[in-house]
Amino acid sequence: MALDRIDRRILMLLQQDGRMTNLKLAEAIPLSPTATLERVRRLTAGGYVLGYRAVLDPQKLGAGLLVFVEVLLDRTTPNILEDFKRAVSDQPEVMECHLVAGGFDYLMKLRAADMSDYRDMAGRVLWRLPGVRETRTYAVMEEVKNSAAIHLDI
Repeated sequence: MALDRIDRRILMLLQQDGRMTNLKLAEAIPLSPTATLERVRRLTAGGYVLGYRAVLDPQKLGAGLLVFVEVLLDRTTPNILEDFKRAVSDQPEVMECHLVAGGFDYLMKLRAADMSDYRDMAGRVLWRLPGVRETRTYAVMEEVKNSAAIHLDI
């Protein structure tokens, strides 16, 4: 499905405010509410919109420490990779996990209350994941930019 300028604008606006009403979205495009709703449905059915979620304040919820963890596995055979992926998927503490090319195998993103909480989490979760040989932790001192938005040329 080819996206035109209006489709891209709809996607951009929904990224900025997923709770925007169809009427407000139609006014911002500008299209009729019926035409706008049909485009949003088509974009959703086409897999361009994967879902909607609330962005929560980690500080207020006791998860103020953001850490990135490099994970090096013992081996990278298909069964080890599958075991690791399956185990990570079951860990709610792991926010993101990416298989990467380079000097280590996975890059993970986690949040904890503080360094003591993270150390407990590392022992309880990270170091018990299958195939983990080594981890390197990078505690974030300042979050300069945090965005899940995809840049769209309009």
